Amino acid sequence: MMRLLRLIFGSIIIILAFNLFLIPHKVMSSGMSGLSMIIAMISPINTGVANFLLNFPLLVIGYLKLGKKFIWNTLISVLIISVGLYIVPVQAIVQDKILSSIFGGALTGLGVGIVFRSSGSTGGFDIIGMIVSRKKDFPLGALLSGMNAAVIVISGFLFDWDQALYTLVSIFVTGKVVDAVYTHHVKLTLMIITEKGDEIRERFISKVYRGLTVMDGVGGFSNEKRSILIAVISRYELAEVKSIIENVDPEAFVNITETIEVIGLFHRPSPQ
Repeated sequence: MMRLLRLIFGSIIIILAFNLFLIPHKVMSSGMSGLSMIIAMISPINTGVANFLLNFPLLVIGYLKLGKKFIWNTLISVLIISVGLYIVPVQAIVQDKILSSIFGGALTGLGVGIVFRSSGSTGGFDIIGMIVSRKKDFPLGALLSGMNAAVIVISGFLFDWDQALYTLVSIFVTGKVVDAVYTHHVKLTLMIITEKGDEIRERFISKVYRGLTVMDGVGGFSNEKRSILIAVISRYELAEVKSIIENVDPEAFVNITETIEVIGLFHRPSPQ
């Protein structure tokens, strides 16, 4: 229930950021939301309707590739955002475009970060990023930056380049706040110490497209046997791994550290 409430709360924050700060000044957000705003500004289609139509095929693909739980949470967020954008009136509460870009981007990042922490996403490029991250060690940051750059370029050609730079400010702030709320780094190293190593291993291998190393350990005080599981994952997989651990062994000790660089095979090798 708390996770659902966080999901709703994060989605509402995004709605307010769009309709009160960004859209009134024709400042775009990142990803598919930005494309939805552009469609709404050059056509009679409402931003909420455009957001749902653009996300629907990605939700179907994500359902097939990423599993039910994540996509259901994402669908809830997308529906709330789409309906909210349709209902909440577009009304600027700040007249300065720079302030609107900064605060709109910060609120968007806060909402997206909360949704991420609730084992969901706001759809769009996040689903694409998660699918790609499961298949190969692709420079995901470059992929998402390239897609966001397309939003900026389209904004510049359709409106003016001042608007494109305001959009750039908004996207930059959004990314920084998402990192602060959700996780600071693209790749993370996990060390899981648990009494239920076999169960976590099976769940991890079936749901996360990463390699995993399992070692035997002994508790320093209890002198009881433990399993130590070590893996490197992308930040897009952190919510799924946390969910696995919470369901199998809520008392497991988990250490999460930032990973600067990975040398060797990052994604799990295909079975021979």
